[in-house]
Amino acid sequence: MNALPETLAQQDPPAGPQASRLMAAGPDPSLARHLETFGPLDPGAITGTLLRELEASGLTGRGGAAFETWRKALTAAQSRRRGWFPAGPVVIANGAEGEPLSFKDRTLLAYAPHLVLDGLLALNGALSGTQMYLYVPAAAISGLRRALAEHPGARRIEIVEAPETFISGEASAVVNMIATGSALPVDQRRRLSESGLNVHPTLVINVETLAQVALIGRHGAGWFRQAGTPSDPGTRLLSVSGPPPVHEVVLEVPGGANLHDVLASAGMEPASLSAVLVGGYHGRWVRPGPYQLSPAGPPGRTVRPGAGVVHGLGTDTCGLQVTARILSYLAGESARQCGPCMFGLPAMASVLNRIAGGERNPTLPGELDRLARLVSGRGACRHPDGTVGMVASALDVFGDDVRSHLGGRCLATGGLPE
Repeated sequence: MNALPETLAQQDPPAGPQASRLMAAGPDPSLARHLETFGPLDPGAITGTLLRELEASGLTGRGGAAFETWRKALTAAQSRRRGWFPAGPVVIANGAEGEPLSFKDRTLLAYAPHLVLDGLLALNGALSGTQMYLYVPAAAISGLRRALAEHPGARRIEIVEAPETFISGEASAVVNMIATGSALPVDQRRRLSESGLNVHPTLVINVETLAQVALIGRHGAGWFRQAGTPSDPGTRLLSVSGPPPVHEVVLEVPGGANLHDVLASAGMEPASLSAVLVGGYHGRWVRPGPYQLSPAGPPGRTVRPGAGVVHGLGTDTCGLQVTARILSYLAGESARQCGPCMFGLPAMASVLNRIAGGERNPTLPGELDRLARLVSGRGACRHPDGTVGMVASALDVFGDDVRSHLGGRCLATGGLPE
């Protein structure tokens, strides 16, 4: 795995959830334990109704984009009917977790492998799919092999190891890795749902989303909506971390959960934090206010959970320096297939590191803004745009720090930038 910035390094394994719909069976459950906890699910029995239930449920993707699950699946099914390809679609369970602050998917795969398999088999059946893949990091493979050996109907599912890189989980990179062994995004003229793996319509869907599909298949849309809000129904997993002595913890929270409540549940006092990174390295820095975590909502009161990451920053840590290290990491993790990634991100990282280092040059913020505008909207994938958005939020939240650093002083440490 790539080395992380020192202040963001993961020191301890993720703690297990305290209460959970998704992971109620406990760690590494057998099929018998899984069935005892959740009950049986016959994928064939719900083939004709699953997409309607998913539409009624309001389930959105839990991998970051928050696209409506039923609509994404229906697009793949319709592409076949429209004649793009005579065979059924390919369904890929995406468990890649190259985001350095994210660990909820690997925890889910350890606690609920059979639930993920249930969702994969059910959705594949509803779409009359032809091929199924589990795309997961190396650490998850042995547990999934045990689950596949037990699980009825799972023999046709193939496991593909996902590299531990930031961009390996991007949908076109997933398909490219399975097809060619190279986990790099490709510039798609046609959507994957129309022409993906071996030109089949292809559905790349996050493993947590599939686990939610399995629960909706069992209990229905009404049950799913008992948690969350009308606009953000159900629950979602969050990878929550913060300054010592806070340990990493996976929380399952209702849609629209309050950021203060999430921080408190993880053992953090919002007043002790200078900022919170929500959504991960392609997310957004915010002050630790009473935001709702939801894919959509009123500006100023809502922050998108993105990849399901919440990371608290202590008041004694310089957010500007942390952001500069993150930006340097992201610049090094690009596919290097387009100018914005090859040249724009490293140039931005250089300027931000100069500001974070206390260089007294008042033109640097303007140069960073100029570079960001050159990069935005010009990348072959969303990596440049996601990076620019995170940096923009940092310049907003840490605006006083920028001005202080340009004067040669760090507000967090009270001295010169290190």
